[in-house]
Amino acid sequence: MEESKKYFEANQQMWDDKTPIHAQSAFYDVATFRQTHNSLNRIEQEEIGNVQGKSLLHLQCHFGLDTLSWAKKGAQVIGVDFSQEATDLATSLSNELGIPAQFICSNVLELKDKIDQQFDIVFTSYGVICWLPDLNLWAQTIEQYLKPGGFFYIAETHPLMMSYDLDNYQLKYSYFYQSTPDEETIEGTYADLDAPLKHTEYTWGHSLSEVINALINQGLQIDFLNEFPYYPYNCFPNMAETSAGSGLWQVKAWGNKIPHLFTLKASKK
Repeated sequence: MEESKKYFEANQQMWDDKTPIHAQSAFYDVATFRQTHNSLNRIEQEEIGNVQGKSLLHLQCHFGLDTLSWAKKGAQVIGVDFSQEATDLATSLSNELGIPAQFICSNVLELKDKIDQQFDIVFTSYGVICWLPDLNLWAQTIEQYLKPGGFFYIAETHPLMMSYDLDNYQLKYSYFYQSTPDEETIEGTYADLDAPLKHTEYTWGHSLSEVINALINQGLQIDFLNEFPYYPYNCFPNMAETSAGSGLWQVKAWGNKIPHLFTLKASKK
């Protein structure tokens, strides 16, 4: 963890800077969220099911739209993110909209002892594990905060997709974990390509087997692993909608040929 500190600090500053721009972006569309109180995709809603009366811990929640969506559906929620800007905005939205939720600013790998309860559901989604250098510690955190009989759920970009530079369809990043992170200077942000931002970001690749085995090694039982040939967001280069108005996106040159997304559910006995 100590050797990763400088990478965490750089990434944290980047997410602090991104948050106000994301909050104003069409991508996150906070104005519509204020009306609908739901930012969740059909995939995770169908696979997780009814959360009424259940406790839910949302790891790497950004500024809390999905967290608040689960709360509106009846869950008692706590969201965690390492960006103070993000958790402050999430708390503000919770208060403004009258949707009860608690938000904690913390690196999820340093969450131990910061929350003194266990949860029916631990949830995380979309662009999260690439920011973590240690999935074993991540899985320990998940197991620690799950009640017996509870489950963990993740919807995440498929690691095969993450291995490619989609501007030119070239294999660029390792599919497998490397202790030294990938380092890349990014201008703008996926939610606003023209935003006046420029950051160096640090990410780690994680294979499907690494994700699964980290959870198994903590005694969790894998209930399902699903792979999908589409993604619910238009946030990568060279993507096209699968059909008009579907809200599902594929890399143009690949279509159904490769997985874009995986979901996984794991239960604690």
